[in-house]
Amino acid sequence: MDLIEWFKDRRKNGRLTKEQRQREIADGLWTKCVSCAALHYTKDFQLNWCVCPACGHHERVGAPERIPQLVDPDSWVSTDDHLLANDPLGFNDIKSYPERLAQAREKTGLSDAIVTGLATLEGRPIALGVMDFRFMGGSMGSVVGERITRLVERATAERRAAILVCASGGARMQEGVLSLVQMARTSAALQNHRSQRQLFVSVLTNPTTGGVTASFAMLGDIILAEPKATIGFAGRRVIEQTLRQKLPEGFQTSEFLLKHGFVDRIVERAQLRPTLARILRLHGVGQVQAYRPAPQASIAQDQQ
Repeated sequence: MDLIEWFKDRRKNGRLTKEQRQREIADGLWTKCVSCAALHYTKDFQLNWCVCPACGHHERVGAPERIPQLVDPDSWVSTDDHLLANDPLGFNDIKSYPERLAQAREKTGLSDAIVTGLATLEGRPIALGVMDFRFMGGSMGSVVGERITRLVERATAERRAAILVCASGGARMQEGVLSLVQMARTSAALQNHRSQRQLFVSVLTNPTTGGVTASFAMLGDIILAEPKATIGFAGRRVIEQTLRQKLPEGFQTSEFLLKHGFVDRIVERAQLRPTLARILRLHGVGQVQAYRPAPQASIAQDQQ
């Protein structure tokens, strides 16, 4: 529903008072696209997967919104919510680390930058982790690494497909080397998962950068990405100053990475669930593939 149609519909239902108009505006009735500045009725925008109908821009969505988009209804069971970050370094900048954690928890309603759990996707068992950029830029600290490691280990033990939806600015500086260690821990868990011939699918959203890109985000057996997502390790300016040369436009976008073989496919948000379901089905996730020998007659004919 566009703006003109909405106003026509409102006129049919009677005029709003000034107090009602102010209340509706304050409640976030409209959503403005950050890419093309088009104005959309918020409910219609949400029904369109938080994708701008005018320009196709994929707005960031948090873990609470992303999870229902992917899993079967009433199948989600959260894991490791009790794990909470502490302050091992006594880190202070403008604010202390505990203060920043408390603010992020109050703002998002989450305990850390990733939500993990077990679920089904079209009846097939998965272990799903969804990062939330709103929580300190989706930064990976010890809790994020521990939750991912435990999730992957459980997926391996229960023979589930592992799916991680990435959105991060990188490692969390407030935990120093403890955050960098998580790159190795998550990578090791995924290597063991692969050695057991279990599937791991990585979904890259905007943005996926830093230590997350340098570890589990790019280790998927299949790597999917949302359109026009920023994906990279260091920032453009840092790379240009280090290499002393100009980089091509859009070199850290999902489209550029697809062209150069770092991403397997770009998938629009509305198609992500059916695409993941197709991948699970093709890899036989949740199904035992029984060996069936060829009939003896066929073998004899082949030998002749």
